[in-house]
Amino acid sequence: MLRSELVQKLTDENPHLRPQDLEKVVDVILEEITSALESGSRVELRGFGAFSVRKRDARVGRNPRTGETVQVEEKFVPFFKAGKELRARLNDGVDPEDR
Repeated sequence: MLRSELVQKLTDENPHLRPQDLEKVVDVILEEITSALESGSRVELRGFGAFSVRKRDARVGRNPRTGETVQVEEKFVPFFKAGKELRARLNDGVDPEDR
């Protein structure tokens, strides 16, 4: 789902609110999550999941085109862990191996 699709869905479900206001709400929420992650904080949305930042250590990688080894610097990457309720809704009580 794109950001514009999310705003449109919220607009359809809340006709009493202006689309510009809903777009601003979505932007503020995403910006706050991003800012929290930038500062190293963890963002937890109960029933949905948690966003955090993980550190990847420096390592020696390989250029797949040339086969040449390259040094990959350490970096921080966003990480999302789905909450229990979200996992349950996605799996609907069905073991993923049975699908």
